[in-house]
Amino acid sequence: MESEIKYKPSPTLKEDLLIAKRKSAKALLWIGIISMIMFWAGLTSAYIVRQNAGNWLLFNVPEMFIVSTAVIVLSSIVFLYVQSAVKKNNTKGIIWGTLTTLILGFVFMACQYRGWGDLFEHGVVLGGKYSNPSGSFFILFILAHWAHLLGGIISLMVVLINSLRKKYTAENALGIELCGLYWHFLSVLWVYLFLFLYFIR
Repeated sequence: MESEIKYKPSPTLKEDLLIAKRKSAKALLWIGIISMIMFWAGLTSAYIVRQNAGNWLLFNVPEMFIVSTAVIVLSSIVFLYVQSAVKKNNTKGIIWGTLTTLILGFVFMACQYRGWGDLFEHGVVLGGKYSNPSGSFFILFILAHWAHLLGGIISLMVVLINSLRKKYTAENALGIELCGLYWHFLSVLWVYLFLFLYFIR
């Protein structure tokens, strides 16, 4: 039998392929983020247009939404530590940082759910005969952000599993880079939405 000749790419080719993969992945993620920005621009514009049409109920924003804002900002700061840890090949730092970010992500959702409950107790609901456009928009913003947040939670879980398998190094950190970019976007997005809903009422 003839011996099989296995082709092994040269180190230079491997590096080129890795760079190309990183660029294409980031480009696709940026396209997704830009699409989301356009979606939110349209939704906030619709909010302003409907507000000016009248029949707009004013209500206080529950304090839990302020707490949730602080939580998601803190989670983003923690993930900056993860991104720093991978550059130093600090596997333990990556694991604990990602786990902490994931926990804070769930805490953020719990705070939002509690805030949603406070709104409901004060008669602010999404739809029905007792609903008002202002409350409907507020809750719609929360639900839409949760839909985007779900992708971030899944990404953090994937990063955590891969970090436990010690797959990330300073030279191979694409997953962490992409997860970080998306998670920071989610944090900035919520801060923007919170300030928008808090001051434009």
